[in-house]
Amino acid sequence: MTRSEPATTDAIILGGGLVGLALAAALDSAGLRCTIVDPANPDDRRDASFDGRTTAVSSSSMRMLRTTGVLDHLPAEGCAIQAIRVADGLKPGSLTFEPGEDGEPLGVMHENRHLRAALLARAEAGANITLRWQATPQEVVRDDHKAWVRLADGSEITAPLLIAAEGRRSPTREAAGIRMARWSYDHQAIVSTLAHDRPHEQIAYEIFYPAGPFALLPMNDLEDGTHRSAIVWSISNAQAAGLLALDDTAFAAEAEAAMGGFLGRIRLLTPRSSYPLGFHHAVRITDQRLALVGDAAHAVHPIAGQGVNLGFRDAAALAEVLVDGARLGLDLGDAQLLARYQRWRALDAFSVALATDGLTRLYGVPGKTASAVRRLGMAMVDRLGPLKQRLNAAARGNSGELPRLLVGEAL
Repeated sequence: MTRSEPATTDAIILGGGLVGLALAAALDSAGLRCTIVDPANPDDRRDASFDGRTTAVSSSSMRMLRTTGVLDHLPAEGCAIQAIRVADGLKPGSLTFEPGEDGEPLGVMHENRHLRAALLARAEAGANITLRWQATPQEVVRDDHKAWVRLADGSEITAPLLIAAEGRRSPTREAAGIRMARWSYDHQAIVSTLAHDRPHEQIAYEIFYPAGPFALLPMNDLEDGTHRSAIVWSISNAQAAGLLALDDTAFAAEAEAAMGGFLGRIRLLTPRSSYPLGFHHAVRITDQRLALVGDAAHAVHPIAGQGVNLGFRDAAALAEVLVDGARLGLDLGDAQLLARYQRWRALDAFSVALATDGLTRLYGVPGKTASAVRRLGMAMVDRLGPLKQRLNAAARGNSGELPRLLVGEAL
């Protein structure tokens, strides 16, 4: 029995989550071939009921998803974020970010299931995308000439480049021996969706407490006119256990108190879920014929909603590097191309990591004096136009050297 020849492609993407699929769409839109390998069954993700998980997609990430055709497959429109208000508890004074002169929203709130559905449909429509679902790598080899993957069914794939988009526990990253800086915040994020009496007016709120930030994120009204918002409530592990043990009515009362009741009475629309909060950052995001994207490279506190958007920026930058390399006739696993990706993403990812970690620690300091200092700082930022504009740009994903896809230009 003769052994079949390996399938060849331009890049093998291990991981078919939000970032892996977004990267595949970006490569496909420029004519590069890729194969996605993921052990999941896509039918489990298709037509899933709403589980309360949402994503605030920054305006720059929305441009990429629009340019690569992902938004053409979106089953439902998201809710534009027209303002973000930051407050230190329920004390007077806040810092408000609003759209710039172009009127573009700061971001758009989407249900994760809708994002997944759109990205999956875009991948299935991609002429240059091969999907290998319910497939597990059994052997991975990277050498001077190629990357080679043998799957559990015995089939083989080769490409100039292997891309790890496997999430926080990336086995490919671990096998490459890439060291990580990591720590736990001893906190959990409780996520759910609330109905409330008063409209949110497309405003997102970030209310900081010493125990952790309470984020309230606007979502589109239901068909019957019910106003709703998503919450991401970061709280210590000890307190989280008690909140998760409450019945829905009691939990809604606690959330209403944390909000100060400014949206009226609330009730839960989806079950609560929680996940531990931690930080990790790879000391490098490349290796021989290997690039890391998304949570495989870095994971930050959800305090500023930057997690998935960081991954989308990885995807946009890597796609641009590879497309430029292909047009020059270079080997897509060439060390110089990977070095360009490393340089491009290292500073931005590290800056966001430091900023989110710093904010978490700054607003976690208890006491009236600390609160007064924070509110004074917010008031100063609100008055300093250039600084506020820089922070506004960072919130929209418009800071630093942007890849073409993030400004809405095709590759």
